[in-house]
Amino acid sequence: MEKVAIIGGGINGLCTAWKLAEAGFKVTLFERGELMQQTSAASSKLLHGGIRYLENFEFRLVREALEERKWWLENVPNLTRRLPILYPIYPHTRARWKMKIGMTLYDFLAGKKGIGRHRWLTPRQVKRCSPYLNQQNLKGAYLFHDGQMDDQALGLWVAERCRELGVSIHTQHPVNRITAHGTLSTFQGSFEFDTIINVAGPWSEQLLEDSHLPHDEHLDLVRGSHLLLPPISKFGHLLEVPGESRVVFVLPYKSQTLLGTTEVKHTLNETVEVSKGEQAYLLNLYNHYFTQPCNETDIRSKYAGVRPLLSGKDSLSKHSREYKITRNERLITVFGGKWTTARALGLAVLNQLRK
Repeated sequence: MEKVAIIGGGINGLCTAWKLAEAGFKVTLFERGELMQQTSAASSKLLHGGIRYLENFEFRLVREALEERKWWLENVPNLTRRLPILYPIYPHTRARWKMKIGMTLYDFLAGKKGIGRHRWLTPRQVKRCSPYLNQQNLKGAYLFHDGQMDDQALGLWVAERCRELGVSIHTQHPVNRITAHGTLSTFQGSFEFDTIINVAGPWSEQLLEDSHLPHDEHLDLVRGSHLLLPPISKFGHLLEVPGESRVVFVLPYKSQTLLGTTEVKHTLNETVEVSKGEQAYLLNLYNHYFTQPCNETDIRSKYAGVRPLLSGKDSLSKHSREYKITRNERLITVFGGKWTTARALGLAVLNQLRK
């Protein structure tokens, strides 16, 4: 039986371990801390295709994510749910006709994997869904659906599938060095594997550099912060930031309101926490759109995570959420990726391993 080491106990590492173990590989997973404690537990709690990625023409990514959204909703219904989301249209936002094209394309790409087609709501209908959404100059809103999850619990569900298949999971085991010939070093010594798979998320490129291994792909690390506020609506909201092209989610989550995210360049030696600037940015956005304002004293909790995005675009909001898989002899490295497509990423790594 071929022995494979996986580095990284986030959702991409766990899904890779799951799919490889299903295929008959003997899998050992190393995690520097605890499972599902970093980026994978600091998401916006959405299983979504990413309607905003359509503007960047990332049709393959969106189609794959929509298929995976459906899989998670159908197969783990106790940890996921279908969530109605409003995209309100104001004079300062993207035009109604433009969003109509995007919504129609989103439905088309979902195909038979769709979970409900979009529709247009009048201002009066919007008010019934979201009573505190600012009605001034509101033209209406598009209603569409995506999936919502408890990201940490869902990731630990995957970890249980891994254990059932015999995956050996070692937490509190940072990997210090790897080679392209199957050698992996931790504080306990060196180990030999037929293949090493580097799925360390934000640390994947740093591990290659620490190991003096060449690589053509590069990551931009982007911190995303979220605030948890009092409940405002049973509907989610996708809101445009005035004066910017990016959007922010305002979502119902566990009897609270989840507000996020931000996009701030980050380095590995920085503390991962919500900055005062990010907190003010999110509260200002929230108070721009809702007539029941919130301030610092209303924040019930907050969290931040670091996303490893493929390097390239100048604008952080236009960075691709695609993933790339590279191979150097007996070493496979995964760059990038998003939560919703983690299972598909695991299958893609399996296909690379079988080549």
